[in-house]
Formats: sequence, C-alpha cells, structure tokens
Amino acid sequence: MSNGSLYTHIQNNIATIEFGHPASNSLPGELLNRLTISFNELSANETVQVIILKSEAEKTFCAGASFDELTAILNFEAGKQFFLGFANVINAMRKCSKLIIGRVQGKAVGGGVGLAAACDYCFATEQASIKLSEFTIGIGPFVIAPAVERKMGLAALSELTIDATNWQNAYWAKEKGLFSKVFESIGEMDKEVDNLALKLSQYNPEALKGMKKVLWEGTENWDILLEERAKVSGKLVLSEATKSALQKFKK
Repeated sequence: MSNGSLYTHIQNNIATIEFGHPASNSLPGELLNRLTISFNELSANETVQVIILKSEAEKTFCAGASFDELTAILNFEAGKQFFLGFANVINAMRKCSKLIIGRVQGKAVGGGVGLAAACDYCFATEQASIKLSEFTIGIGPFVIAPAVERKMGLAALSELTIDATNWQNAYWAKEKGLFSKVFESIGEMDKEVDNLALKLSQYNPEALKGMKKVLWEGTENWDILLEERAKVSGKLVLSEATKSALQKFKK
C-alpha cells in the first residue's frame, strides 16, 4: 500500500476508477502513472460511455502530492519527472474521449484540487473543502493551475494560491464553478452520481465524444505547457527554501 491502490470497475457502460493511499489519498508517482494509464485505456474502450473518478474512505478526497516522495527528490530530473506525473494525469483526463464525473467526498488539497478541476462534471459533499497550500512548502500550483483556472477562473485561482493556509468550503467552490452540486451526505451524493452516469451511458456516444472535444477547446497546447510547468516545479523543489519547508513533513 506504500504506493497506493487503484481499481477500475466497468458495468453497464460505466467505468469507475477508485484510487487510494494510506496517507489521506495522497498521490505518489506510481499512482499518478497508473491513473494516467487507466484514463488512456478507458478512452479507447468502446464499451465505456462515461467514467466516474472517486477515492477510498470517507474523510479526504485527495491530499495532493506525496510528501515522502517530495522530500526524497535529489535532482532536477527526478523533480521534473515527479511533477510530470500530475501533468500526465491532467492531460490524460483532458484528452480522454469519455466524459468524467468527479465524486469528491472530502477535503482536496493541491493536486487533489487539480484532479477535481480536470473532471468534466463534479459532485461534492459539504465536507469537500479545498486548499492550494503549495506556497507553504516553497513551490506553487504551477502544473494544476491551468486546469483550476479553466474551471474556476483566474480570480479564484489567485485567491486559492495566495491565501495558501486557509480552506475554502464546498459551497465557495461550487459558486466558483469547481463543483456542480454539493450534498449533505455521501449517500445523497452517490445517488446523484449514479443517476447521472446512468443517463450519460444511454446517450448517443458520438454526441458525448463530440461534446467532450468542445468542452476542452483551446487547451491543445497543454502537452507542452504542463511539461514546462513541471520543469518549474522540479527546479523549485530543489531550492533551499523548499528543502527547509519540507523538513517538517519528514517522519
């Protein structure tokens, strides 16, 4: 479980990807790679009409980057490759031919906010507060910023990035466009997730694919853009300021 877990289940033309990690569903490099592969495979799977993305347990949707791996980065190439993991997942979600429904049951931090933003439609519970805390460890949300800005706007991205120590609640995130609906309980949310997925699975697949392309128009440069952003983060993570900030997270 040190590298996390990922399961994909397909039923009635609906694919569900469920990821997990003991450290609040954080994302080490191997899990990021498996997520990328899963989205690419499902994109090409003609039996799949729609994808649901979810995480394990109840309290946290995703704590973002693995601090164990961040603190272990010793050179620029390793840093770039780690942040490319996030870039690759976002690009796989962007280019996936299937609509992706996000199911956010709890808090999302950093890369977890990026995952939610890369979904085409996102449900959440009242417990799904969000935060971009990257400044507090000496880096910034460079890789995920394009996805967050696309979904929430530059003003919301700025507020989240600059106010790096404070949480914004789920209703704030809904108002800004990250979440489509917010529910009091996981049970209520899951009913709506299942209902929407079922409806989408019965629509004309060509219409769904066509609309997916329309929704992501203007992002064709992201393969290059996100790689450049990964280089920025890969360099910053080696700085003395970042190394010092990360020390407190070492076990």
